[in-house]
Amino acid sequence: MNQGRNFPKLFTLALVVSATLMLSSCASFYQKTIAVQENIAAGDFQSAIKELEKNKKWPENNHRVLYYMNRGLVHFMLGENEESNSYFNMADYYIEDYRKSIGTEALALVSNPMVRPYRPEDFEAIMIHFYKAFNYIAMYDYESAIVECRRINIRLMEFNEDYKENKSRYARDAFAHNLMGLIYQATGDYNNAFIAYRNALDIYENEYSELFGVQPPQQLKLDLLYCARKTGFHNELRYYEDKFALSAPEMLSGKGDLVYIWMNGMGPVKSEWSLNLTNMGVSGSQMIFGSNELGLSYPIFLGNQSASSQAQLKDLSLIRLAFPKYVERPLAFSEAQLVHGNQQYKLELAQNINGIAFQSLKDRMMREIGNNILRIATKQAIEQITRNENENLGALVSIMNAVTEKADTRNWQSLPYALYYTRVQLPAGEQTLTLQQRRIQGKVENEDINVKIEAGLTTFRIFHQLESAPLPAGSY
Repeated sequence: MNQGRNFPKLFTLALVVSATLMLSSCASFYQKTIAVQENIAAGDFQSAIKELEKNKKWPENNHRVLYYMNRGLVHFMLGENEESNSYFNMADYYIEDYRKSIGTEALALVSNPMVRPYRPEDFEAIMIHFYKAFNYIAMYDYESAIVECRRINIRLMEFNEDYKENKSRYARDAFAHNLMGLIYQATGDYNNAFIAYRNALDIYENEYSELFGVQPPQQLKLDLLYCARKTGFHNELRYYEDKFALSAPEMLSGKGDLVYIWMNGMGPVKSEWSLNLTNMGVSGSQMIFGSNELGLSYPIFLGNQSASSQAQLKDLSLIRLAFPKYVERPLAFSEAQLVHGNQQYKLELAQNINGIAFQSLKDRMMREIGNNILRIATKQAIEQITRNENENLGALVSIMNAVTEKADTRNWQSLPYALYYTRVQLPAGEQTLTLQQRRIQGKVENEDINVKIEAGLTTFRIFHQLESAPLPAGSY
């Protein structure tokens, strides 16, 4: 038997079976995801857990990482910190253990990326460590929280080392250093706090301001000055006081600090867009696909293809690619502040997760577009080979190619849009503050916050404002 000549038929059967299984499982996944996200957005976390537990296969299938990330987040919102970290540890394990599988990679080449186990975007993997740090802070395990903050920038460095070209511009995390400084300061380690704040300032000034529109928070500057004074770094203190035009604050006797972190809104969701590229010819061992209208050209290497496959690839005139894209969920609240007595403390933007998401996906698509072109071109070349042998079979392959050409639109949808924070110095004892949240339309909504302050110590509070504005009609 000539196995080469029978390959199109075997491929077609495999494609039909895999497409049917894949599409049915995806429908179930999205149906479950919608229910979970609606419960999270409504603050009904117990119902979210029940929805997550309905499908017993979730922790085992290609979406297992999303299952564990959502379980970790829901338990975080419930204040169940140890349980939350146990799920985040599982998610982190699968991210660390992620390896390319020959079977799923080959199937993805002739179907679409949804058949692969979900590999989170870099920033999603990073957010796991932020949540673990928040959990450890809530448990007063500051040492473990510091470890998670350190891991953030180590992971970002490791991710970028794997990228041979089109490096990720989200290569350092300013808020990780900022949070590390807040924790060090809370433990009285002002030397390391100063170093962490200085690193955060550098990233805010040189990367975040341009990439994500996040300027160095005023609170960061004040904390940097405070730690410089406490450490006795007189030269650095004078330098930064001149640079910021500020004076170092002092901790008054009988008072303690409240560090309040406000998570605002919900992060973006993934949708799909497509791009048509034409065959612009062959140059050496490369074939060029591109768009004169958009000024784009992308080479794909033909050397690994058989002679017959190369011939079929060269005959292709047009290919259509499906890509994931983020759709922003507009904010319902534009800003917030804490009020205590006659004093107001503005919550300052420190982490633009929405902006990081868009930049991270853009960088990844630049790295992967060549593989995507090869994937589509291979599918269409197989379609042509099949048509040459059997017109009806070729038509079936054409239909299945169209059905399976989908972008991978999985993502961690329960993340916040952005993080804000401030520090408030308060008298020791039970204190009541007011959180004033201003809606986009201008209306201010007040909520009381009760905290117990200990003299000379720092109290952390984290609150997620889950409400967001509706997605634009037809955007998702």
